[in-house]
Amino acid sequence: MIGDAQTPHAQTSHAPPGTTMTAALALRVFLPFALGYFLSYLYRTVNAVIAPDLIADLGLDASDLGLLTAAYFLTFAAFQLPLGMMLDHWGPRKIEAALLVFAAGGAALFAIAPNLPALIAARGLIGFGVSACLMAAFKAYVMWFPKERLALVNGFQMMAGGLGALAATEPVEFALGFTDWRGVFWILAGLTLLSSLLVYTVVPERSRAQKAGERHPDAKLSDTWAGVVTVFKSAKFWRVAPLCTLSQATFISVVGLWSGPWLRDVAGFPRDQVTADLFWIAASMVAGFVLWGVAAERLQKLYAVPTMAVATVGMVSYFIVQLVIVTELPLGHPALVLGIWMAFGFFGTSGILPYAALSQSFPAELAGRVNTALNVIVFILAFVGQWAVGAVIDLWPQTADGGFAPAGYQAALGGLSALQAVALAWYVARRRIKI
Repeated sequence: MIGDAQTPHAQTSHAPPGTTMTAALALRVFLPFALGYFLSYLYRTVNAVIAPDLIADLGLDASDLGLLTAAYFLTFAAFQLPLGMMLDHWGPRKIEAALLVFAAGGAALFAIAPNLPALIAARGLIGFGVSACLMAAFKAYVMWFPKERLALVNGFQMMAGGLGALAATEPVEFALGFTDWRGVFWILAGLTLLSSLLVYTVVPERSRAQKAGERHPDAKLSDTWAGVVTVFKSAKFWRVAPLCTLSQATFISVVGLWSGPWLRDVAGFPRDQVTADLFWIAASMVAGFVLWGVAAERLQKLYAVPTMAVATVGMVSYFIVQLVIVTELPLGHPALVLGIWMAFGFFGTSGILPYAALSQSFPAELAGRVNTALNVIVFILAFVGQWAVGAVIDLWPQTADGGFAPAGYQAALGGLSALQAVALAWYVARRRIKI
């Protein structure tokens, strides 16, 4: 997925010996976690649609809107490293079910929040509550599914997130025809509680004998942290991390909020067209989640093309798409605008491929910590980036109709592109370090 993705290729299955993976058992394990990740991505992207309502109801400026939406990423990132240890110790079923209760509480608080500080606290609580939705699922799939099925089931999990992004567009706009944004968050709070209940009651628990048979190479806390230090000290990690994390952070911070206001303020689209275009951008993300993984796997298998080479092509293409948006070249026709933003959604998902490439360059027992280390950086940068875009936009006065100045978007998104250009140069300059 996008951003908080963990590679299926570096995982070793611990499927219970003697367990037959029937369709019923597969659905019991998969569907509750898929619903959780669906909601996680819906929460992540819904503000792109409800931004005009938040601005109108609470008098937010661009910086306020960026900070509010980005609070999700800060708490999400802060919990990633302890999350991995908790998943190993207590298991994904209990941890995710418990955390989703916090997410539901955050949604309820968001629905009643009277001001910006309360909204930020609520948004942060939501981010904390959904912080396990992908990693817990991957942990559970490793525990239950045979190794040869992991790539497929993990791909379906990523697709569930893309469907959540889709649900945050036209369906949310449809719901706003019957209620307001506060009502939408009450609905989300109820769905999140239901998701928590399903994870706890439907997902099977490992037996005591099965747990006893699992190997935990890093049983001691000190050993676990030593592995984290090993990852962060690695030259391989730091060759890839700047380009991967800046690409993903830009993608999720823009898709999660600023794509909608850009379509309104720069392209000049009415609200219904903005929502429709956001739907197709999300659809292109779903396609990207599936096709980039398939392409990398097939090219590696048939032609020995390294996964990182495919990822580099995708991220460079994504960078070029951003330059087109920054220079406002597609503004000649609405179809061109939609086309370039769909390319943004499709090529932006290629940033998940370095997770697979990089984790394969480390011992198998460190693969999870490699992915978690990338995740922490991605979501810290996403928090800073999403807020900073709003702060830069606020350097320009608002337009006569109350929108944000196109020049502000150009400067903010141009700054993100410039950082990625530096990261790309760093990656190329250190090409002697093989991944």
